[in-house]
Amino acid sequence: MKDKYDVLVIGAGPAGSIAAKTAAEKGLDVLLIEKRQEIGDPVRCAEGVNKEYLKKHVEIDKRWICADLKGSYIFSPDGTRIEMAEEISGGEVGYVLERKVFDRALAEQAATAGAEVRVKTRATGLIIEDGFVKGARLMHLGKEYEVRSRIVIGADGVESKVGRWAGIDTSLKPVDIETCAQYLIAGADVNQEYCEFYIGSEIAPGGYVWVFPKGEGKANVGIGILGSKMGKFKPRPVDYLDKFLQKRFPGARVVEMVFGGVPVSGSIEKTSANGLMLVGDAARQSDPITGGGILNAMDAGKLAGEAAYEAISAGDVSLEKLEEVYEKRWRATVGHDIDMSLIVKNCFINLTDADLDSLAYSLKDVKFESMRLLDLLHALFRANKKLLWDLRVLFKDAAKEVIKNKT
Repeated sequence: MKDKYDVLVIGAGPAGSIAAKTAAEKGLDVLLIEKRQEIGDPVRCAEGVNKEYLKKHVEIDKRWICADLKGSYIFSPDGTRIEMAEEISGGEVGYVLERKVFDRALAEQAATAGAEVRVKTRATGLIIEDGFVKGARLMHLGKEYEVRSRIVIGADGVESKVGRWAGIDTSLKPVDIETCAQYLIAGADVNQEYCEFYIGSEIAPGGYVWVFPKGEGKANVGIGILGSKMGKFKPRPVDYLDKFLQKRFPGARVVEMVFGGVPVSGSIEKTSANGLMLVGDAARQSDPITGGGILNAMDAGKLAGEAAYEAISAGDVSLEKLEEVYEKRWRATVGHDIDMSLIVKNCFINLTDADLDSLAYSLKDVKFESMRLLDLLHALFRANKKLLWDLRVLFKDAAKEVIKNKT
């Protein structure tokens, strides 16, 4: 490991690997570090991702595809089922990945582009001089290193320390985080062409249960519960999950389990500092409705890699420059979608089970294959007129998109 690089990327998830790859392809000297000994392990998500968006970043490799989905089923509290085609099922429906292979492949691509990759290497603090981040102190195999860089990219996940070290407020209130539990099950009768989502206060208060098929009778079955819906004397997410599993897949066997938190806060005030950018979950760039973050992380990682090249080429890595080349760009793209999703989340967490059943019943016969956002919003409004006011910003946004497409 050298003591100086152009870019130091902390965290080798999708955001960090894409940032490292992009910067290296631009000719920058890049170090990508990962605190764990195996990139992609443990898996900390449902592993679903939209096909077309994924193809923007990588060529599809069958080695890391577990299932190719046609769409999704959404079940309301009373069991009413809505079927949605893959094209409008959201950013988490399309392929089900094998993240242990996928994440490693992204890191390998970063290495092929020229980045140096180091596993079992963790950051213990930032080097800050004259108000600028100038690198980080690292620990690798028991030995301490001081690595300087022109820019640090923090991609260290929901627990991100990098942002806090740089003075960026990444704190989350209970209403801003989903506490999650997930099992990989085997020996189950799972529809391998559709993922399933279950909502309702008895199933997952303020969240949902998901089932993502992984081939050959396997599936990721997980739950996310809003932190504000939990309490000392209330069931834990894993308790709700066990209850669901016993009912939906009574004969299944649990072969892996994972627990963690997912930010659903929407955009935070700032994701940059002098000499530093945050990406992915570290920047709270996951979807506030679903908690899904793979595609947002990859989009933001690419923008950060490009921004690093522009800033370093200009000899200016100040906060003002990074706001110009990174902050404004991700907020205009990824950030816009996050803001719209936050509106929906804040609306739907206040709906009762009766409201959700009413919505589902009004939509169960709708042909979603060709439905646009405006059509969906009108259908929701017919079922619950209060939604017109709560989702008024979405109506305006969807109307703008229609006008833009026509011109």
